[in-house]
Amino acid sequence: MVGMLLNQKEVKEMEYLIKREMDEILFDLKDDRIDHIVKRAMEERYKILFSLFQRVASPSDCLKYMRSRPRREQKG
Repeated sequence: MVGMLLNQKEVKEMEYLIKREMDEILFDLKDDRIDHIVKRAMEERYKILFSLFQRVASPSDCLKYMRSRPRREQKG
């Protein structure tokens, strides 16, 4: 476990940086030219960034960046 002490200005900067990175990933995930394997790696990165974002952002901001789970096709 690693701990960090941040002042309010640094928290806002972290929030801003994480938001921008998540926005880029969300934009790229919509691109059909990107390979499925690369998209899976991007989704994993998004999950990590989102977990960091939850630590510094308000719950209402977290809701904006929460992704819905993909629906699995039911067999039968």
